[in-house]
Amino acid sequence: MIARDDSELEPTLINVDDMERTAKNRVVSEKPSSLQRSERIFTVSMIISGIRCSLTYVVLPFLMPFIGLAADTGHALGIVLGLIAIAANVYSMQRFWRVDHRWKKPVTVLHTGIIGLLVVLVFFDIVKLLNL
Repeated sequence: MIARDDSELEPTLINVDDMERTAKNRVVSEKPSSLQRSERIFTVSMIISGIRCSLTYVVLPFLMPFIGLAADTGHALGIVLGLIAIAANVYSMQRFWRVDHRWKKPVTVLHTGIIGLLVVLVFFDIVKLLNL
């Protein structure tokens, strides 16, 4: 036979205010924080930069002749993708600084390096597109 503690069966009073506070805290905690959004934006900006490089140097040089597109199409697409990637990196940097993220300085260095490379790549795409 299992012995039972009668205190387990006693009713307890529940404070409604505590329940409401707990429910509100639970709802707030389910929303992504500013830090989480900043980290998500960082990830997206890195993905955009990676897609731009992959398309420009891996996919387009081999795919464009099969599709019948001119070489200038790749340069024009590279310029557009490069500008989008630069904008995404700048936005990500701003978010990290706005929320005072603890990794804001290393992320800024990383983004600055990537933006520098993207500016050079966009410049070369412009030069090749204009046949300078």
